Amino acid sequence: MTSIKIWYQSYVDYENGKSYWDVLGRHLDEIVAPGTTVDINGITPFDSYAHPLVEFRCAREMICNAVQAEREGYDAFVVGHFQDAGLYEVRAAVDIPVIALGEASMLYCCQLGQRIGIVTINPRFIPWFHHQIGKYGLKERISGVHAMTFEPGQILEAYSSNERADQVKALFEEQARPLVAQGTDVLIPGGGIPMLLFAKYHNHLVDEAPVINGIPIAVKMAEMAVTLKRLTGQSVSRVSDYAKAPPEVIEEFLAHPKGL
Repeated sequence: MTSIKIWYQSYVDYENGKSYWDVLGRHLDEIVAPGTTVDINGITPFDSYAHPLVEFRCAREMICNAVQAEREGYDAFVVGHFQDAGLYEVRAAVDIPVIALGEASMLYCCQLGQRIGIVTINPRFIPWFHHQIGKYGLKERISGVHAMTFEPGQILEAYSSNERADQVKALFEEQARPLVAQGTDVLIPGGGIPMLLFAKYHNHLVDEAPVINGIPIAVKMAEMAVTLKRLTGQSVSRVSDYAKAPPEVIEEFLAHPKGL
């Protein structure tokens, strides 16, 4: 079989991010290989505030959705959210390849330059990003993390306002230039929303440093992961971090989201 079916997990729902979803759908259609289909799915309530508690809540729903995706016959699952909340846990719950936007972007950029800079949308994400960087073993490759001052919900406004989009681009470049001046080779917008917003700027550069759109990177890695699994039969190691949870533990997780 050459066809590939990918579940793309946005942390924004269609009701609150229609303009973003519409652009994302067209973008995904343009970048996938023949025979690949990508279905976008959201989270409600969506990730509208930059805080670890929100990330934790969304991560739980993402893991449940990945289990559903596997049971519905999807070949791969893409976490379309740069913070990668729940990444290690979801890989321990499913056997299909799970590719995450933040991890995939950072690892790919290691091939493009020695020093990588990240500009996130809100300063409250900076500690989270440093945890990610440490987990991925990239402390020596990430030269710095700077931030704009948007909430995730606010930056969605840039998809329906050219003035707002220009403002986001200018603020991103304002934060990116000091990183480049200090020796950064490659720049990553720290989020799927700004990545997609800047995708229309072909070969986007800030003082000669490329600004990377991680969405096609993550999707292409998902396609490659499916192809390689079909060729070799191999996937993630089950030795330590991704040790597979027993079926009864997965069912317990799915069935018991306790509240007050």
